[in-house]
Amino acid sequence: MLRSGCSCYAPITRASGKSLVVHHRKVKNQRLAAAGYVWAFASLKAAGPRAHYDHRRQVGDRHSSALRNTFNRMLGCLHHCLQTGKPYDESAAFGSRLTAAA
Repeated sequence: MLRSGCSCYAPITRASGKSLVVHHRKVKNQRLAAAGYVWAFASLKAAGPRAHYDHRRQVGDRHSSALRNTFNRMLGCLHHCLQTGKPYDESAAFGSRLTAAA
């Protein structure tokens, strides 16, 4: 089903022989990605996000991938805090990384 006028889906056309298939993929929100990059980069001064970032770098991620992964982790923590009404706790959010770093 094509969604006309919706900017959140980008059509992908694949043609092979007699068949023609149009898929839709979600594209990222550029403003959220830019804000997340800055937020994750600024959070590297804290022990938890820094330990998570360093772990991702040791695993083999490049800087941008490790930073994006750190942002995704922090965004998940923010979602949890908003859903449960609990305040942010770094030891709960990055507990396994904090104990491994110490």
